[in-house]
Amino acid sequence: MAELQKRLQSDIEKYDAFQKDLQKHISQRQQLEGQLTENTLVKEELDRLEKDASVYKMIGPVLVKQNLDESKSNVQKRIDYIADLVKRHEESIKDLEKKQDTCKEGINKLQQQFQQAQVKAAAVK
Repeated sequence: MAELQKRLQSDIEKYDAFQKDLQKHISQRQQLEGQLTENTLVKEELDRLEKDASVYKMIGPVLVKQNLDESKSNVQKRIDYIADLVKRHEESIKDLEKKQDTCKEGINKLQQQFQQAQVKAAAVK
């Protein structure tokens, strides 16, 4: 019975670790989605500009003039990079959810075994 209790405690700790990792990935994904939305809006604004429009990029406290095509390219690269990061976090979240579900099933089985062992121990007394 003590062995079951140790295994159960170990599995519960694993489950908690999966839960923490899952929350971390969800939080990071939400932050990235915010950045993706922001950059998409910037891209839409850049697409509305005429070819000869002036575009400035803030570097520290200074505004530096930048080529419109270069700005569009940089923003698109950033969007692609962030979208790739979001996709990776999505995959990690799915993987962690599967691991968490498997762990939860194991915990449920161990809890049932532990309860059965307690009933048997009580019946012997």
